[in-house]
Amino acid sequence: MYTKHFGLLELPFGITPDTSYFFAAPASQEALNTLLVAVNNGEGFIKITGEVGTGKTLLCRKFMATLGKDFVTAYIPNPMLEPRTLMLALAEELELTPEKDIDQHQLLKSINHRLLDLARAGKRAVLCLDEAQAMPLETLEALRLLTNLETEKRKLLQIVLFGQPELNRKLQQESIRQLAQRITFHYHLGPLSCDDLEFYLAHRLLVAGFAGSRLFARDAVKALHAASGGVPRLANILAHKSLMLAYGEGRQQVHARQVRAAARDTGSIRHGLGYRIWAPALAALTASVAILWVYFK
Repeated sequence: MYTKHFGLLELPFGITPDTSYFFAAPASQEALNTLLVAVNNGEGFIKITGEVGTGKTLLCRKFMATLGKDFVTAYIPNPMLEPRTLMLALAEELELTPEKDIDQHQLLKSINHRLLDLARAGKRAVLCLDEAQAMPLETLEALRLLTNLETEKRKLLQIVLFGQPELNRKLQQESIRQLAQRITFHYHLGPLSCDDLEFYLAHRLLVAGFAGSRLFARDAVKALHAASGGVPRLANILAHKSLMLAYGEGRQQVHARQVRAAARDTGSIRHGLGYRIWAPALAALTASVAILWVYFK
């Protein structure tokens, strides 16, 4: 691969959520600060939304890694579960081993006892649910019941929902309006600006061991932002492919030509989130051209 060619210790643009590559862009840092303030205030429900590839899972893992020793975290990456299965998953994360045939009442009771024990030990429990937009409505309602577990002073369990914008639409449904009303802190992650993307690339390269001069030329950064819409996951895919192309050509710097070639080779740019971000602008441009054509023909 190209690591030795560019003086890298490892591949810098993987798409797995490695917290060592967390980039404190203004939006990401603000989202992290929101989470830390909310859990330290003892809020029951917190919500983080963002489009596909904007870094929600990485933010979640960074958040859990940042919490101090006074917190106990439970992480459920795929909450598309019915209520009892979700509670069993939570019990497992809290190091409980309930009997297989335990009923939901006894299961909730054992979770409550465990949370009380943690509270007496000076610990706070935080449940993080990734891909929360996939949760069935009845499971979301079960989450609300979990936040009823409390002492006279504070909640025994704080819940953070990480999900795509579809989560907002789901929370607007009448059947779970009580849950929506309990979400006191929320933040929406957007794409990176072109300037932020340039710092993002430099940060990941530095973490990967790059010690040279500029690896992505300015025209390459602009082309990368235009093609990815500033979405970190798409930017990573394109940056990786661009480096491969530059390496194949024996070049020491990536230019816009390699980025555009990488974009042409990437189906998600044409059909995925990159297209969804730019589609309204493209539609407006098409409409304007059509109007001008009719006017001047």
